[in-house]
Amino acid sequence: MSKVVLITGGSSGIGKSVGEFLVTKGFKVYGTSRNPENYPNSKFPIVALDVTKLETISTCIDQILKKESKIDVLLNNAGAGITGPIEEIPDVEIKRNFETNFFGPINVIKAVLPTMRQQNSGLIINVTSIAGYMGLPYRGIYSASKGALEIITEAFRMELKGFNINMTNVAPGDFATNIAAGRYHAPVLENSPYKASYGQTLNTMDEHVDSGSDPRQMAEAIYKIIESKNPRIHYKVGAFMQKFSIVLKRILPDIVYEKLLMNHYKL
Repeated sequence: MSKVVLITGGSSGIGKSVGEFLVTKGFKVYGTSRNPENYPNSKFPIVALDVTKLETISTCIDQILKKESKIDVLLNNAGAGITGPIEEIPDVEIKRNFETNFFGPINVIKAVLPTMRQQNSGLIINVTSIAGYMGLPYRGIYSASKGALEIITEAFRMELKGFNINMTNVAPGDFATNIAAGRYHAPVLENSPYKASYGQTLNTMDEHVDSGSDPRQMAEAIYKIIESKNPRIHYKVGAFMQKFSIVLKRILPDIVYEKLLMNHYKL
């Protein structure tokens, strides 16, 4: 039987690319969106789900289980970007970002675990970010929410070992998707002490996304992980220098690494 894969945030960007690729490999793929009716031409079914609303998570899982009787792979891909000076980002936006990037994935995991435990098998892949390995200027909240998901996966993974359920992280760098359009941008305020530096950094971030890698790289990486008998704890996918930045953080003195980041963002 074909493996059943559930991809949160599967209607666009990385999720869509992964889903379409997995369909060509014979997987039974279900994607999710808050508004599935907007994607009538999707190459795989799109089911209603908002990771910040528990009732939609339960309904989505139940709907898939009624059709397939199993879920072999969960790809926690749904996420949201956020930028701005931490001092100026409203608390409500900080909490909303963590609800989407951290609490949401945890709640989807909780919803599929009883089924995977009953199956005595399963794979959970959490899409984090290379930004989650470091505190980036004006992306601090995003870095923190993705970094939190990286760390909790390490703990979760050990707790699930006895049930034959694997869990892993995949941290992408910048990919050419529409994530910037859906990102919360704190406005560049005229009277803000951060006006010049934040405005410049915002332009740099958007340029990185626009010139990002082909999302098919992520699709191929996810496929290899699914086919792996013993998935690693962490994977990084993206441009060489973005992945190498994690290595540099590990080997360079903190102050030196901070200076490299500040020079990169022209701060």
